[in-house]
Amino acid sequence: MKNFLFTTLALLLLTFLSTCGRAQEHQEGDGHDHDAPKKEMAAEEHTDDHDHAEGDGHDHDDEEDGHAHGEAGDEGIHLTTEQIETMDIKFGDFSQMKVNGYLSATGTLGLPPNAYAAVSARAAGFIRNTRNYVEGDYVKRGAVIAILENPEFIEHQRQYLEATAELIFLQQELDRQETLASADAGILREVQRLRSQVAAKTANVKGIQQRLQYLGIKTDELTPDNITQRITLFAPRSGYITSISLHDGMYVEPSTQLMEVIDEQHLHLELDVFERDIAKLEKGQRVTYQIPALGSQRYEAEVHVIGKEFNAENKTVRVHAHLKGNQPKFIRDLFAEARIWLTDQTVQALPEAAVLREGEGFYVFIAPAQRSGGEVEFEKLMVKPGATDDGYTAVQLLSPLPEGMQIVTEGAYYVYAQGQAGALEHEH
Repeated sequence: MKNFLFTTLALLLLTFLSTCGRAQEHQEGDGHDHDAPKKEMAAEEHTDDHDHAEGDGHDHDDEEDGHAHGEAGDEGIHLTTEQIETMDIKFGDFSQMKVNGYLSATGTLGLPPNAYAAVSARAAGFIRNTRNYVEGDYVKRGAVIAILENPEFIEHQRQYLEATAELIFLQQELDRQETLASADAGILREVQRLRSQVAAKTANVKGIQQRLQYLGIKTDELTPDNITQRITLFAPRSGYITSISLHDGMYVEPSTQLMEVIDEQHLHLELDVFERDIAKLEKGQRVTYQIPALGSQRYEAEVHVIGKEFNAENKTVRVHAHLKGNQPKFIRDLFAEARIWLTDQTVQALPEAAVLREGEGFYVFIAPAQRSGGEVEFEKLMVKPGATDDGYTAVQLLSPLPEGMQIVTEGAYYVYAQGQAGALEHEH
């Protein structure tokens, strides 16, 4: 019985294993992919979806991005009413006012030729006892600069004293002979001879006297006891020293320039005005100028002389302007920027801060006059600025102001800054 059961179970097991093996061979070896229909259907559905995505003419990524960021670029700058109040943004229109136009000019601070004084020795000699002056020092007229030494000065004084003594003797002799002649006791010829000698000696004395006075030696105090070989060099005028070249022991000639002194009382502006602006120039026009090297302070001047010579190379005319009021520190040939103001003209103007620059162009912000809702949209309007005077800038519109729009007169920079912040957020 046990053998029978064991044999039966073994046969059943073999039959089951044989059946499973044939089924597997049928699935793998019949040359068909039983999952292919499902794969083909999935592929067709994928192809249809892809074709639809590429063929409908839409970029779905761009569409989503445009929906998220396109409003700032297409619809201008948006601010809420709360932001407008916080930034104190004001709206308005053009003001009709007198804005003084001007011409731009450049030049230098200068002095007329008679404002310069060259200090030189009046005779040849050696320099002694020089004072400790340096460039930039101020000297007063008559101040001692140095001492000039030359033995020839002694000879000039000796000649003067001898000539003076001889003149006195001749004059006394002439007086005696004239007295005798009047009493018929003298000879007229002798009187005439003495008169001639007195005249010649007088001329000689006067000549030597003038030479000594030119050298600075006082002849009315000259005696044989105070003859000197030294003379004093004085500053010929008050002013600032611009150059100095003297020291003890140097030998100088009358042609040697020892020092140069300038008088700032005649300081003026020398400006170059372009050819296109010459017709607008008039004597007496107000000038404001600044010296960039000395800071941003502005000074006043007035057109005094309009040059008559045209500079063909630079296409300019020289304008001479006299300074008024406070004056800058003078340094020769310092560059100056100036504005020559023209006659007042009534123009449409805006506060200077309302006009903004973008590259080479200028613009203002505008917004609807009727503002409803919680948001206000701002737009740019291109303009051409003119002269600026007293905080206002003359403005010309390049296109008409749209009806129902107002101009941002205060706080334009905040609108600009908000637009920049929105642009950065859009890029991010």
